[in-house]
Amino acid sequence: MTSRPDLPVPIEALPNPRGGSVRLAEMALTDAMHAFQRQGEIAPALKRAIAALHSAGWLPAQRFAEALALVAPLGDESEGTHDRIALAMSAFRAAVERHNLRELSCSTELFDHYRGLHALLAVHSRIAPVSYDDLALAGRAIAPSTLRGVAPERLARVRAHYEAALLALLRAGADQPQADIDETFSRLDACLAELTGPDPYDFWRLASSTVRALRERAGRHADLSSYADAKRLYARFNLVLADQAHASSFAPRSLVRATLALLWRDFALYGATPEDAEHVDVLRDYGLTVAWHVAATPASEAAWEQGAAQASEESTRDAVTRDLGVLRVNAAAYEDFLQSAEASIEGLVERGTQASETGTVDSAAALHAANASHRLGAAACALGLGHVSLLADTLGLAWRRVAHQGEGAAESDARGLDASIPERAAQTLRSMLHQAAAGIAPSEGRASIAALTAMIERPPAVTR
Repeated sequence: MTSRPDLPVPIEALPNPRGGSVRLAEMALTDAMHAFQRQGEIAPALKRAIAALHSAGWLPAQRFAEALALVAPLGDESEGTHDRIALAMSAFRAAVERHNLRELSCSTELFDHYRGLHALLAVHSRIAPVSYDDLALAGRAIAPSTLRGVAPERLARVRAHYEAALLALLRAGADQPQADIDETFSRLDACLAELTGPDPYDFWRLASSTVRALRERAGRHADLSSYADAKRLYARFNLVLADQAHASSFAPRSLVRATLALLWRDFALYGATPEDAEHVDVLRDYGLTVAWHVAATPASEAAWEQGAAQASEESTRDAVTRDLGVLRVNAAAYEDFLQSAEASIEGLVERGTQASETGTVDSAAALHAANASHRLGAAACALGLGHVSLLADTLGLAWRRVAHQGEGAAESDARGLDASIPERAAQTLRSMLHQAAAGIAPSEGRASIAALTAMIERPPAVTR
């Protein structure tokens, strides 16, 4: 995490100077802060912010603003409660002004505030506890994670080895030699490797990638929280082993979401390096994208932040902008996006039409379509087009499921992977891009996302 002395909250992700801004939301949040400080009426300002964020498709930010609206009336209860809400509002406003959609989804700083707001609500009402993926994966489809059939004797042996290593890990004290801890991790990883099957959506593939990524971050940055997250996941995985021993074919959806969100977190916030390619492949299979860059040093990050701040100031002062509904975008970035998006969307529509007309699905073509969708989604995310980004990412995940589940149309249809669904979604996505090109705010694409989600989340046939 980096910090700037001129900002009131720590920065987990670099500002996005070419990203679109939701000025109505920024102004509404400023008005809400002023009203909250003088104990005035805050609801109208927060309603304006929520409406603007929803219109822009900034769904995690919208969810955070909704939590603020629910908890704001409690600000008069005590000074501590008032300060807690004010700090959450300040951190949220600062993040919205950095125009980084991945930060708004994955910031641990924002999630800590979000969880704190729900804790205040829980004192007065029966409310379900929140988890990190509630913000990070808001609105996203999640592919089912499979548990392959393993011979009972072999599974019992692996489970016994895993539980013995897990017990050693949980009992390890602060004075435990690092070599012993590394040996314990190696034993646990060996168990996960033995359980992992060939299915790209095998749960143990996701599990293994996540705990290794968390430990790698803990080692690089002396991040104790990532180490603690890895330990908690290892403990939760033991429950999945029990489910697998009872012939369960799929891992619990809540655990899949939690594991996936933790894998995505640091790559979404800080980017990925070539050494992270294996982890990024897992994320892509679940429809999540990252930016590639060299992690750099604190000095280079500080220089980048300074340059980003200067670029943001210059773009505000000098650059031509375009308004797409509530979203104001840099004209140059907008033109770049449209040029790159045009080729991608035409290819997506062509592949979807061909698959629908011929009644066959070519795995290589489906994978190519998935990658094109993800590139489009990442570009839309960088520009701030939340609805376009979410539909493109969901479409990419649908095509990836088609690619991984089989080539023949009969096989695909039997498993609920109907190529006509991504074809129609691509047509919707093209319509949204035409709206953006005409200077109109893109529609939500809600019906297409719902159809793709039903397709993606339908459990495939599993042979045990």
